[in-house]
Amino acid sequence: MLVKNFVKVSEIHGIGVFAGQHIKQGDKIWEFIEGMDVTFPAEVLDSPVESIRAYMRRYTYPHPHIPGDIILDGDNGRFMNHSSTPNTDFKTPNVGYALVDIPEGTELTCDYGEFSEGLTPED
Repeated sequence: MLVKNFVKVSEIHGIGVFAGQHIKQGDKIWEFIEGMDVTFPAEVLDSPVESIRAYMRRYTYPHPHIPGDIILDGDNGRFMNHSSTPNTDFKTPNVGYALVDIPEGTELTCDYGEFSEGLTPED
């Protein structure tokens, strides 16, 4: 995450990531950073260890440029919840922007469909 943020209980689902500062419309809020964010072969989703399978299925998404690979965000971005009216834009692979001014303390949301076809909010 490129902006101050924090994690807490979400009214949307479980826990979410929240703005720790006022974010202006158009600000870049997240970017894939090699070493912070990690790619894995999708086969890790078939791990024989149930707790690993569950974690990876919940917090990873398909790599936009490498078929068969998945991404695990190493920062609080992995806690961002889905919204059909998100306040962020992830249409450009590997980067996210604020769609609107986002006041400090507001939950950051995204449309999972922008970066992961077929991913549902329950995933």
